[in-house]
Amino acid sequence: MSTQAGETVFVTSATTGLFGRYLVSAGTNHFISDQRAAAGGPGEAITAGELLLSSLGSCSLGLIQKTAKEHGIALREAGTEVSFQRHASDPTQYEAIRISVRLSGVTPREAETLVGGFTSNCPIYNTLKRGGPVEITWTVS
Repeated sequence: MSTQAGETVFVTSATTGLFGRYLVSAGTNHFISDQRAAAGGPGEAITAGELLLSSLGSCSLGLIQKTAKEHGIALREAGTEVSFQRHASDPTQYEAIRISVRLSGVTPREAETLVGGFTSNCPIYNTLKRGGPVEITWTVS
């Protein structure tokens, strides 16, 4: 699915009858998400926090590939590791969100361009960045 400026996207979720387990639907795609075991859920399926992190990883890779194509950069491979750390005294907040990007086949200057394509265009990243500290790093091999 490709969204345009001003477009509204919907994802629905519903309880399943098992405490802490949810059916999530995005268009014609459906999957199970669980509440964390530490919060009383099954903790077997992907959790809400992990879904947030996966959306950052997916958005980063999509925009990095798009930027590489637009700039004629010969990107061989890209990957991300995204993590959060819960705030020590306020578990309703993240102390930090970290994004580590691995890029192969590019120069450091090209890496900066590629990561800049992500950070300047990803609405998920920019919404989170405005709400608190989001760190991003990258490596080139």
